[in-house]
Amino acid sequence: MKLPQQDFTYRQYMEAADFELFYYHDHKPPGVDFHNHDFYEIYLFLSGSVTYVIEGKSYRLKPKDILIINNRELHKAYVETGTPYERIVIWLSPDYIKSLNTDKTNLLGIFDSSLLNRHNLLRLESDSRDYICRIVEKLGVACKSEAFGSDILRTSYIKELLVYLNRVQQISNGENFELDVTYNDKITKIIHYINQNLDEDLSLEKLSSKFYLSKYHLLREFKKNTGYTIHNYITQKRLIMAKELLRDCKQVSEVCDKCGFGDYSNFIRAFKKEFGISPKKYAKGGQF
Repeated sequence: MKLPQQDFTYRQYMEAADFELFYYHDHKPPGVDFHNHDFYEIYLFLSGSVTYVIEGKSYRLKPKDILIINNRELHKAYVETGTPYERIVIWLSPDYIKSLNTDKTNLLGIFDSSLLNRHNLLRLESDSRDYICRIVEKLGVACKSEAFGSDILRTSYIKELLVYLNRVQQISNGENFELDVTYNDKITKIIHYINQNLDEDLSLEKLSSKFYLSKYHLLREFKKNTGYTIHNYITQKRLIMAKELLRDCKQVSEVCDKCGFGDYSNFIRAFKKEFGISPKKYAKGGQF
């Protein structure tokens, strides 16, 4: 890639209102734990030895693989040392993508995680891979350029990238990477159920009964596949949902109920512990 190398940033928030592009080439991989962020992410893997875990699914990556990650998905890269770790990461504001939509074209579709059998990985044929790499390289150059019209080119390239990724995702069936993705089908169904029912009773007793698993087996397999205990995973997902609702100007008490916390004081305490600010202050535009 003909892009200037950048130092890795540990921040998990956007400074730009539209999108940000990073090109990393590390010999000593940075350590980042499971996390999510308020923006969407397009991750283009170029080299290294990496297994990327997203919502209980482990993807063993190959050069020019693409990962699509939305703002609710918990994820982490496991990077083996010994080979340079090279990738391009693009962060995108959901509101910015919405502003690019038309009556006929919804560019947000690629980030939709509501489907049970969703895969985050796109492994394309060589022509498509090369085409996307050219778009990304031109986008990266335009982002660093002060030449006339670079701002217009930036918007043009990001639109082209999103359109093409949506197209190829619609025809991708996952057959070309099925050997490089591992997951527990039962745990995947449980994760999907949890995310679709965050306002409901998600106790260990309820889940083990619904999915015909012993509590011990459920606890062990869930932690093994996701890196989270069931309780911590559910709490984290409810807090992520709470942030979204607060940004949409919902009342704190209403958010507490919609996110399934039940107990108001527990919600306030959990939110402040996770984000360092009360829900009320966050709703008023406070910063973390």
